[in-house]
Amino acid sequence: MKSAQDSKPQWGSSYRLVAAERWKAKSAAMGAAVTLALIDCASPQPGMKVLDLASGTGEPAIGLASRVKSEGHVTALDFSAELLLIAEERARQCGLQNFSTCQADAQSLPFPDRHFDLVTCRFGIMFFADCDKASREVHRVLCSDGRVCFLAWGPFDQPYWSNTMGIVTRHVGGPAITPGDPDPFKFAQPGSLSDVLRRAGYAAIEENTETLPWIWPGSPEEVWEYQKSVAVPFRPLLDRVPPKKWDAVNREVHAALSRYSEGGSVKFGAVVVLASGMKS
Repeated sequence: MKSAQDSKPQWGSSYRLVAAERWKAKSAAMGAAVTLALIDCASPQPGMKVLDLASGTGEPAIGLASRVKSEGHVTALDFSAELLLIAEERARQCGLQNFSTCQADAQSLPFPDRHFDLVTCRFGIMFFADCDKASREVHRVLCSDGRVCFLAWGPFDQPYWSNTMGIVTRHVGGPAITPGDPDPFKFAQPGSLSDVLRRAGYAAIEENTETLPWIWPGSPEEVWEYQKSVAVPFRPLLDRVPPKKWDAVNREVHAALSRYSEGGSVKFGAVVVLASGMKS
């Protein structure tokens, strides 16, 4: 079983950084509805101090910064300094003056107690080696009556994954996610993400599973190229594909994704889990 430390460098690996830079605009567009759902769940208010965990290239931190206005501030935290450089550049392009970044581990936050009014995490909590420890750290840095809002993937059996990595799995056999590796679908079971918050001492916990638009503004070939480049948890699966099989895999994936192609975009629905709680 790989340790968290063993897994971390993959998130900032060169192939992923190139892809993140190349596809940053389209990736943000694809995730726009999911990002908005998290921001609405978090309900940021002007003047709030906000921490966004596993912020990567800046979502939802950039959207949160526009909501808290100039009197508030958003800190985007990620383990990868390279991805945060992309986030900083995006924030500059948006003219944000209330945005900063911090390279750190969510399980050991470099902030004092009761420092933030709100903490968010979009598609990151699933990958923390110790989710309970990270949740307790969030609880520590939240002010009294502060709010946390996490968003995670629902089940693997949904169009974006089953028509891509699901097809690869059928070709090569074995599990889609190697046992012991970071699992994007760790909280697909209803109530499991709420349990993390409950164990950390949060109150007024709410959890919902929602299906939201997940629209790639481009071709099926593009979205598959993007997914292969950035989907770190599936790297062991992709590495199992023999070179002679890639043509067949790509053809089948392109054909499957073409069924969702409409008006120059590939339109999926993303099944996600939203869970929130208050520090009492």
